Amino acid sequence: MSALQKIELTRNALQDALANEDWETITALDLECRSCLDRILEEKGVDEQVLRENLEGLLVLYRQLVDATTSARQAIAAQMAQARQGYQAARVYQLAHKGALMRG
Repeated sequence: MSALQKIELTRNALQDALANEDWETITALDLECRSCLDRILEEKGVDEQVLRENLEGLLVLYRQLVDATTSARQAIAAQMAQARQGYQAARVYQLAHKGALMRG
């Protein structure tokens, strides 16, 4: 299998992994994609038009991946902020309840 074919297969697999939000698979496929790109640089007689199309497709996909990871990171940060607020509210309640018991 040529490096170009491998990149196309990897890109398709990355698209599937992104659709499923399978971050572990995305990480593995990203490493595989980098390896394919290194192979292409060493390969002779590569069809430049096909290479350009594949690389443009990868560029679009990586933009989507960056957008998806940014959104996921923001969602996690929001969940963590809500959890912190809940913890702080519970802590205030406990302190107020404890203070009321001590006075009562």
